[in-house]
Amino acid sequence: MIEKVIYLEGIEPVNIYGAKNTRLEKIKEFYPKLKIIARGDEIKVKGEEPLIFAFEEKLQLIIEYFLKFKKLSDAEFEALLKGEGESLLKRKEETDDALIYSNTARPIKARTVNQQKLVDEYSTNDLLFAIGPAGSGKTYTAIALAVRAFKNKEVKRIILTRPAVEAGENLGFLPGDLKEKLDPYLRPLYDALMDMIHPRKLADLIEDGIIEIAPLAYMRGRTLDNAFVILDEAQNTTVNQLKMFLTRMGKNAKFIVTGDITQIDLRPKNKSGLVQALKILQNIKGISFVTFDERDIIRHHLVKYIVDAYNKNFKNEDGESNI
Repeated sequence: MIEKVIYLEGIEPVNIYGAKNTRLEKIKEFYPKLKIIARGDEIKVKGEEPLIFAFEEKLQLIIEYFLKFKKLSDAEFEALLKGEGESLLKRKEETDDALIYSNTARPIKARTVNQQKLVDEYSTNDLLFAIGPAGSGKTYTAIALAVRAFKNKEVKRIILTRPAVEAGENLGFLPGDLKEKLDPYLRPLYDALMDMIHPRKLADLIEDGIIEIAPLAYMRGRTLDNAFVILDEAQNTTVNQLKMFLTRMGKNAKFIVTGDITQIDLRPKNKSGLVQALKILQNIKGISFVTFDERDIIRHHLVKYIVDAYNKNFKNEDGESNI
Protein backbone atom coordinates (compact mmCIF):
# COMPACT_ATOMS: atom_id res chain seq x y z
CA MET A 1 0.00 0.00 0.00
CA ILE A 2 1.47 3.34 -1.07
CA GLU A 3 0.33 6.95 -1.37
CA LYS A 4 1.10 9.26 -4.26
CA VAL A 5 0.31 12.88 -5.09
CA ILE A 6 -0.54 13.68 -8.71
CA TYR A 7 -0.87 17.21 -10.05
CA LEU A 8 -3.09 18.37 -12.88
CA GLU A 9 -0.83 19.95 -15.49
CA GLY A 10 -1.81 23.32 -16.95
CA ILE A 11 -5.52 22.69 -16.70
CA GLU A 12 -8.44 23.96 -14.64
CA PRO A 13 -9.58 21.15 -12.27
CA VAL A 14 -13.25 21.57 -13.19
CA ASN A 15 -12.44 20.36 -16.74
CA ILE A 16 -11.42 17.01 -15.28
CA TYR A 17 -13.57 16.78 -12.14
CA GLY A 18 -16.72 17.98 -13.92
CA ALA A 19 -19.41 20.32 -12.62
CA LYS A 20 -20.04 19.51 -8.95
CA ASN A 21 -17.35 16.79 -9.21
CA THR A 22 -19.57 14.49 -11.30
CA ARG A 23 -16.61 13.19 -13.35
CA LEU A 24 -14.46 12.81 -10.25
CA GLU A 25 -17.13 10.55 -8.74
CA LYS A 26 -17.13 8.41 -11.89
CA ILE A 27 -13.35 8.09 -11.64
CA LYS A 28 -13.71 6.93 -8.02
CA GLU A 29 -16.34 4.39 -9.09
CA PHE A 30 -14.01 3.13 -11.81
CA TYR A 31 -11.22 2.58 -9.26
CA PRO A 32 -13.11 1.35 -6.16
CA LYS A 33 -9.97 -0.13 -4.55
CA LEU A 34 -8.18 3.23 -4.54
CA LYS A 35 -8.73 6.03 -2.06
CA ILE A 36 -8.83 9.23 -4.13
CA ILE A 37 -8.93 12.71 -2.59
CA ALA A 38 -8.86 15.78 -4.85
CA ARG A 39 -8.21 19.34 -3.68
CA GLY A 40 -7.64 21.95 -6.34
CA ASP A 41 -4.99 20.75 -8.78
CA GLU A 42 -3.68 18.15 -6.30
CA ILE A 43 -4.92 14.56 -6.26
CA LYS A 44 -3.87 12.20 -3.47
CA VAL A 45 -4.32 8.55 -4.27
CA LYS A 46 -3.68 5.60 -1.93
CA GLY A 47 -3.66 1.90 -2.75
CA GLU A 48 -1.67 -0.86 -4.41
CA GLU A 49 1.11 0.36 -6.69
CA PRO A 50 -0.09 -1.32 -9.94
CA LEU A 51 -3.55 0.22 -9.52
CA ILE A 52 -2.07 3.67 -8.84
CA PHE A 53 0.09 3.34 -11.94
CA ALA A 54 -2.96 2.43 -14.08
CA PHE A 55 -4.94 5.32 -12.57
CA GLU A 56 -2.14 7.81 -13.29
CA GLU A 57 -1.85 6.68 -16.91
CA LYS A 58 -5.61 6.99 -17.39
CA LEU A 59 -5.68 10.45 -15.82
CA GLN A 60 -2.76 11.59 -17.96
CA LEU A 61 -4.57 10.43 -21.10
CA ILE A 62 -7.67 12.42 -20.13
CA ILE A 63 -5.56 15.54 -19.45
CA GLU A 64 -3.64 15.14 -22.71
CA TYR A 65 -6.88 14.82 -24.65
CA PHE A 66 -8.27 18.01 -23.17
CA LEU A 67 -5.03 19.96 -23.78
CA LYS A 68 -4.88 18.79 -27.37
CA PHE A 69 -8.45 19.60 -28.34
CA LYS A 70 -9.38 22.26 -25.75
CA LYS A 71 -12.62 20.50 -24.90
CA LEU A 72 -13.84 17.26 -23.40
CA SER A 73 -17.45 16.19 -23.66
CA ASP A 74 -19.02 13.79 -21.18
CA ALA A 75 -19.18 11.14 -23.90
CA GLU A 76 -15.46 11.58 -24.69
CA PHE A 77 -14.63 11.51 -20.98
CA GLU A 78 -16.46 8.20 -20.52
CA ALA A 79 -14.84 6.73 -23.63
CA LEU A 80 -11.39 7.65 -22.29
CA LEU A 81 -12.25 6.23 -18.87
CA LYS A 82 -13.38 2.93 -20.40
CA GLY A 83 -10.15 2.45 -22.35
CA GLU A 84 -11.13 3.77 -25.77
CA GLY A 85 -8.63 6.61 -25.54
CA GLU A 86 -6.06 5.44 -28.09
CA SER A 87 -8.55 5.14 -30.94
CA LEU A 88 -10.25 8.40 -29.94
CA LEU A 89 -6.93 10.28 -29.93
CA LYS A 90 -5.90 8.74 -33.24
CA ARG A 91 -9.10 9.84 -34.96
CA LYS A 92 -8.70 13.37 -33.65
CA GLU A 93 -4.99 13.60 -34.48
CA GLU A 94 -5.61 12.72 -38.12
CA THR A 95 -7.09 16.19 -38.57
CA ASP A 96 -4.60 18.05 -36.35
CA ASP A 97 -1.12 19.23 -37.44
CA ALA A 98 0.13 20.22 -33.97
CA LEU A 99 3.19 18.30 -32.75
CA ILE A 100 2.15 18.69 -29.12
CA TYR A 101 0.32 21.21 -26.94
CA SER A 102 1.99 23.55 -24.46
CA ASN A 103 1.08 23.88 -20.79
CA THR A 104 -1.33 26.66 -21.76
CA ALA A 105 -3.00 24.52 -24.47
CA ARG A 106 -1.17 26.41 -27.23
CA PRO A 107 -0.51 24.17 -30.25
CA ILE A 108 3.20 23.73 -30.94
CA LYS A 109 3.69 23.07 -34.62
CA ALA A 110 6.16 23.64 -37.44
CA ARG A 111 5.89 27.32 -38.39
CA THR A 112 8.30 27.54 -41.34
CA VAL A 113 9.17 25.45 -44.38
CA ASN A 114 12.41 24.13 -42.87
CA GLN A 115 10.85 23.40 -39.49
CA GLN A 116 8.28 21.29 -41.34
CA LYS A 117 11.09 19.65 -43.32
CA LEU A 118 12.74 18.64 -40.03
CA VAL A 119 9.44 17.11 -38.88
CA ASP A 120 9.03 15.25 -42.19
CA GLU A 121 12.62 13.98 -42.29
CA TYR A 122 12.30 12.68 -38.72
CA SER A 123 9.82 10.02 -39.83
CA THR A 124 12.31 8.34 -42.20
CA ASN A 125 15.71 9.01 -40.58
CA ASP A 126 17.21 8.11 -37.21
CA LEU A 127 19.92 10.80 -37.26
CA LEU A 128 19.17 14.38 -38.28
CA PHE A 129 21.34 17.47 -38.47
CA ALA A 130 19.54 20.82 -38.17
CA ILE A 131 21.91 23.61 -39.17
CA GLY A 132 21.10 27.31 -39.17
CA PRO A 133 21.07 30.68 -37.44
CA ALA A 134 19.93 31.62 -33.95
CA GLY A 135 16.18 32.00 -33.55
CA SER A 136 15.21 29.70 -36.43
CA GLY A 137 13.52 27.17 -34.15
CA LYS A 138 15.98 24.28 -34.68
CA THR A 139 16.26 23.23 -31.05
CA TYR A 140 12.67 24.05 -30.09
CA THR A 141 11.26 21.94 -32.93
CA ALA A 142 13.65 19.10 -32.07
CA ILE A 143 12.57 19.16 -28.42
CA ALA A 144 8.89 19.19 -29.46
CA LEU A 145 9.55 16.07 -31.55
CA ALA A 146 11.27 14.46 -28.56
CA VAL A 147 8.39 15.22 -26.18
CA ARG A 148 5.87 13.92 -28.71
CA ALA A 149 7.87 10.71 -29.17
CA PHE A 150 8.02 10.23 -25.41
CA LYS A 151 4.30 10.87 -24.91
CA ASN A 152 3.51 8.47 -27.76
CA LYS A 153 5.76 5.86 -26.08
CA GLU A 154 8.04 5.67 -29.12
CA VAL A 155 11.00 6.10 -26.74
CA LYS A 156 11.47 5.56 -23.01
CA ARG A 157 13.55 8.62 -22.22
CA ILE A 158 14.77 11.98 -23.48
CA ILE A 159 18.40 13.09 -23.26
CA LEU A 160 19.41 16.67 -24.02
CA THR A 161 23.05 17.66 -24.09
CA ARG A 162 25.35 20.56 -24.98
CA PRO A 163 29.10 21.12 -24.97
CA ALA A 164 30.07 23.36 -22.05
CA VAL A 165 31.75 25.92 -24.28
CA GLU A 166 30.67 29.53 -24.56
CA ALA A 167 32.19 32.68 -25.99
CA GLY A 168 35.46 33.22 -24.15
CA GLU A 169 34.25 31.86 -20.81
CA ASN A 170 35.84 29.17 -18.70
CA LEU A 171 33.91 26.97 -16.27
CA GLY A 172 36.75 27.02 -13.79
CA PHE A 173 36.36 30.74 -13.22
CA LEU A 174 32.61 30.67 -12.62
CA PRO A 175 31.37 30.62 -8.99
CA GLY A 176 29.61 27.66 -7.35
CA ASP A 177 29.77 23.88 -7.52
CA LEU A 178 29.75 21.88 -10.76
CA LYS A 179 25.94 21.92 -11.12
CA GLU A 180 25.80 25.68 -10.58
CA LYS A 181 28.54 26.17 -13.16
CA LEU A 182 26.80 24.02 -15.75
CA ASP A 183 23.20 25.21 -15.28
CA PRO A 184 23.61 28.42 -17.34
CA TYR A 185 24.80 26.37 -20.33
CA LEU A 186 21.83 24.01 -20.10
CA ARG A 187 19.17 26.64 -19.23
CA PRO A 188 17.85 27.05 -22.83
CA LEU A 189 17.00 23.33 -22.86
CA TYR A 190 15.17 23.57 -19.52
CA ASP A 191 13.22 26.58 -20.80
CA ALA A 192 11.96 24.74 -23.89
CA LEU A 193 10.96 21.68 -21.87
CA MET A 194 9.12 23.80 -19.28
CA ASP A 195 7.01 25.23 -22.09
CA MET A 196 5.90 21.72 -23.07
CA ILE A 197 5.80 19.78 -19.77
CA HIS A 198 4.34 21.09 -16.52
CA PRO A 199 7.22 22.14 -14.21
CA ARG A 200 6.23 19.74 -11.43
CA LYS A 201 5.91 16.83 -13.85
CA LEU A 202 9.20 17.81 -15.47
CA ALA A 203 10.92 17.84 -12.08
CA ASP A 204 9.63 14.31 -11.40
CA LEU A 205 10.81 13.05 -14.80
CA ILE A 206 14.25 14.55 -14.27
CA GLU A 207 14.48 13.14 -10.75
CA ASP A 208 13.55 9.67 -12.05
CA GLY A 209 16.17 9.92 -14.81
CA ILE A 210 13.55 9.68 -17.56
CA ILE A 211 14.56 13.11 -18.84
CA GLU A 212 18.26 13.90 -18.59
CA ILE A 213 19.89 17.25 -19.29
CA ALA A 214 23.65 17.00 -19.10
CA PRO A 215 26.88 18.35 -20.59
CA LEU A 216 28.33 16.44 -23.52
CA ALA A 217 31.23 15.04 -21.49
CA TYR A 218 28.71 12.94 -19.52
CA MET A 219 27.83 10.95 -22.67
CA ARG A 220 31.23 9.26 -22.95
CA GLY A 221 31.22 5.47 -22.57
CA ARG A 222 27.43 5.12 -22.72
CA THR A 223 25.09 3.28 -25.07
CA LEU A 224 21.82 5.18 -25.49
CA ASP A 225 18.99 2.71 -26.20
CA ASN A 226 15.28 3.54 -26.52
CA ALA A 227 16.08 7.23 -26.27
CA PHE A 228 15.48 10.49 -28.10
CA VAL A 229 18.78 12.35 -27.86
CA ILE A 230 19.41 15.97 -28.86
CA LEU A 231 22.85 17.55 -29.09
CA ASP A 232 22.50 21.33 -29.10
CA GLU A 233 25.18 23.90 -30.02
CA ALA A 234 27.09 21.19 -31.88
CA GLN A 235 29.26 23.75 -33.67
CA ASN A 236 31.20 23.91 -30.39
CA THR A 237 32.13 20.23 -30.40
CA THR A 238 35.54 19.10 -31.50
CA VAL A 239 35.87 16.39 -34.15
CA ASN A 240 36.52 13.73 -31.49
CA GLN A 241 33.67 14.93 -29.28
CA LEU A 242 31.09 14.73 -32.07
CA LYS A 243 32.37 11.31 -33.16
CA MET A 244 32.07 10.15 -29.55
CA PHE A 245 28.50 11.45 -29.35
CA LEU A 246 27.31 9.95 -32.65
CA THR A 247 28.70 6.53 -31.74
CA ARG A 248 26.53 6.47 -28.57
CA MET A 249 23.48 5.53 -30.70
CA GLY A 250 21.82 2.38 -29.38
CA LYS A 251 18.78 0.36 -30.38
CA ASN A 252 15.56 2.27 -31.09
CA ALA A 253 17.34 5.61 -30.73
CA LYS A 254 16.61 8.90 -32.47
CA PHE A 255 19.36 11.55 -32.59
CA ILE A 256 19.05 15.20 -33.62
CA VAL A 257 22.15 17.42 -33.80
CA THR A 258 21.60 21.18 -33.95
CA GLY A 259 24.09 23.98 -34.48
CA ASP A 260 25.05 27.26 -36.13
CA ILE A 261 28.39 27.11 -37.94
CA THR A 262 28.67 30.91 -37.96
CA GLN A 263 28.92 31.00 -34.14
CA ILE A 264 31.83 28.69 -33.33
CA ASP A 265 33.40 29.46 -29.93
CA LEU A 266 36.17 26.87 -30.02
CA ARG A 267 39.79 27.92 -29.80
CA PRO A 268 41.39 28.39 -33.24
CA LYS A 269 43.47 25.19 -32.98
CA ASN A 270 40.30 23.07 -32.55
CA LYS A 271 38.28 22.22 -35.65
CA SER A 272 34.51 22.11 -35.32
CA GLY A 273 33.16 18.56 -35.40
CA LEU A 274 29.93 19.83 -36.91
CA VAL A 275 31.71 21.39 -39.90
CA GLN A 276 33.51 18.11 -40.57
CA ALA A 277 30.31 16.06 -40.17
CA LEU A 278 28.62 18.18 -42.83
CA LYS A 279 31.36 17.13 -45.24
CA ILE A 280 31.74 13.42 -44.53
CA LEU A 281 28.28 12.13 -43.56
CA GLN A 282 26.20 13.48 -46.43
CA ASN A 283 25.71 10.25 -48.37
CA ILE A 284 24.82 7.83 -45.58
CA LYS A 285 21.30 6.40 -45.72
CA GLY A 286 19.34 7.14 -42.55
CA ILE A 287 21.09 10.47 -41.96
CA SER A 288 19.37 13.68 -43.04
CA PHE A 289 20.57 17.30 -43.13
CA VAL A 290 18.11 20.18 -42.85
CA THR A 291 19.51 23.68 -43.41
CA PHE A 292 17.67 26.59 -41.80
CA ASP A 293 18.17 30.20 -42.90
CA GLU A 294 17.04 33.75 -42.14
CA ARG A 295 13.53 33.01 -43.41
CA ASP A 296 13.04 30.59 -40.50
CA ILE A 297 13.83 33.14 -37.79
CA ILE A 298 10.76 33.66 -35.63
CA ARG A 299 12.15 35.94 -32.91
CA HIS A 300 12.00 39.76 -33.07
CA HIS A 301 11.87 40.92 -36.70
CA LEU A 302 15.24 42.68 -36.31
CA VAL A 303 17.02 39.37 -35.67
CA LYS A 304 16.63 38.43 -39.35
CA TYR A 305 18.41 41.60 -40.43
CA ILE A 306 21.13 41.18 -37.80
CA VAL A 307 21.88 37.62 -38.93
CA ASP A 308 21.86 38.65 -42.59
CA ALA A 309 24.28 41.53 -41.93
CA TYR A 310 26.71 39.28 -40.04
CA ASN A 311 26.53 36.60 -42.73
CA LYS A 312 27.37 39.10 -45.47
CA ASN A 313 30.29 40.50 -43.48
CA PHE A 314 31.50 36.97 -42.68
CA LYS A 315 31.60 36.02 -46.36
CA ASN A 316 33.21 39.28 -47.44
CA GLU A 317 36.11 38.90 -45.00
CA ASP A 318 36.81 35.21 -45.56
CA GLY A 319 35.80 34.91 -49.18
CA GLU A 320 33.85 31.72 -48.54
CA SER A 321 31.41 30.17 -46.11
CA ASN A 322 32.44 28.27 -42.99
CA ILE A 323 31.72 24.97 -44.69
